[in-house]
Amino acid sequence: MTDLSFLSIDPATRRVSLDARDPAFYSDPNRAYAALHASCPTFYWEEQRQWFFTGYDHVNALLRDRRFGRQILHIATREELGMPEPAAHTRHFDKAEEHSLLEIEPPEHTRLRTLVNRAFVSRHVEKMTPEIEALANRLIDSFEKDGKTELLSTFADIIPVTMIARMIGIPEQMGPQLLKWSHDYVGMYMFKRNRADEEAADRSAKEFADYVRQVIAERRAAPRDDLLSHMIHTEHKGQFLTEDELISTTIVLLNAGHEATVHQIGNSVRVILESDIDPATLFTDDKATERTVEETLRICAPVHIFQRWCLEPCEIDGVPFQRGDKVSLILAAANLDPHKFPDPLTFKPDRDEGANLSFGAGIHFCIGAPLARLELNIVLPLLFKRLPGLKIAETPVVKDVYHFHGLERLDLSW
Repeated sequence: MTDLSFLSIDPATRRVSLDARDPAFYSDPNRAYAALHASCPTFYWEEQRQWFFTGYDHVNALLRDRRFGRQILHIATREELGMPEPAAHTRHFDKAEEHSLLEIEPPEHTRLRTLVNRAFVSRHVEKMTPEIEALANRLIDSFEKDGKTELLSTFADIIPVTMIARMIGIPEQMGPQLLKWSHDYVGMYMFKRNRADEEAADRSAKEFADYVRQVIAERRAAPRDDLLSHMIHTEHKGQFLTEDELISTTIVLLNAGHEATVHQIGNSVRVILESDIDPATLFTDDKATERTVEETLRICAPVHIFQRWCLEPCEIDGVPFQRGDKVSLILAAANLDPHKFPDPLTFKPDRDEGANLSFGAGIHFCIGAPLARLELNIVLPLLFKRLPGLKIAETPVVKDVYHFHGLERLDLSW
């Protein structure tokens, strides 16, 4: 009998009580999602004071619904919405987010995305295959002889941040510092954040922005063949990006370009090793590898929550919304909708039931999805090929957060 004592559901009112800080929840949220699908896939989360959607069709539709957006202050004032003024202690974070691709709507979003989109299309990122393979092999070489490793620190942390830094034009030796800034920065998105988390995020946002500003000045003076130089020197309909837009865009690309992929490498290796499937059968050819990667993305997505503002009055699944209401879409739960994916909690790499929503959908579909998928399709087969007999050596340590889902440690041996 599965213990879900941390979860209370009232199907009649669609009210749910759930402490997102309970380790029993965030260590394995899929069990809670299954219970929600069975009782009320659309629900009001009491602790978060917000409506949440977990059904695949609703989440997929809402991601594309232009009655909802990532931004609200472009059509209404804080006074109209009863929103407080921005906090002084997060002013640097707010400044860095001001022009973030994740947080803005058209026409600004269209202009910024158009300028960077070309660098992330599949045919472009596929040219990075030899670099990814070489880096992955070099990292495996460094720990293969030991017979054991902690995968996050020796492998998963390094590959995505190195590749996105190279693409943008940031020296890869900055990798450890980028990881530090990024970890602090994304702390602002966590349900459990406190004042200390906010102050850490603000400090890192300022340091991050100051560093990017310095690199922008260097690229203005001496352009290179990298994405940052492209963004600086390319115009769209007669306009160039401002320095603030360049800083916001660079930060979001660096964060989004590695944070989720780090989690997904660890999540994928764990789910494969905990299944009863021989890893050798999962990567027999490119098609098998692709299906394996997509199934790990479905069953253990790295990003769980995507929030949106209601921009005009409407009703979704019988719930009325007014302009200024905020709703949350649980991407990871949508991937477990039994109406879309039969036997959803079971890892089945041969599934053929449609696309998962781990990278979102609509105009805010993850711009880095082609790069993330390429990295996963390269590094997972390499790991299992190079390290036959790979197994989990110690109980995996899950990050004590909800919103992102990933591991703190994954100790392996072979």
